Order: sequence, then C-alpha cells, then structure tokens
Amino acid sequence: MKSHTKIYFKHFGYDVTDFISCEVCGNRAVDIHHIHARGMGGTKDADNIKNLMALCRECHLQYGDKKQYLEFLKEAHNEKLNNG
Repeated sequence: MKSHTKIYFKHFGYDVTDFISCEVCGNRAVDIHHIHARGMGGTKDADNIKNLMALCRECHLQYGDKKQYLEFLKEAHNEKLNNG
C-alpha cells in the first residue's frame, strides 16, 4: 500500500476491507488522489490529509489533475474533512 493511501486510511480509521466512497459521486473509491499534484505545481508536502481524497476511477479520470476542477475537488474534500 502506498504511503499516501496509508495516511488517508489512518486519518479516517479505514481498513482495507472497508467500503470507501468516492468523495464526488459516492461510488466505491479505488484511488487516493493528490488534489495538488506535484506535476501541477503542488507542494512538497503532497502526502498531507488536506491534499488527499478518495475517488472512483471515473471521477479520477474526469476531474483529477485538471486545473478547471481544482476548486471543485477542494470543496468536496473539505466537506469530507469537516463531516467525516
């Protein structure tokens, strides 16, 4: 398991057997996405819970690493952090 996935699981108390919902659509998440990717000018501290969100494959392909959706992803993730 990648270190950023471990950070996400630990923060929310998840286990590998848990259903983790996509923070955008609610389907089963399969990726832990870096909101601010290093390749897009993200920070050196990329593996921080504020920068990690669970996404299903479809949402990752549609919204991930696309600047026009950055604020949308940040808002969805902040809601998860505040409520969940």
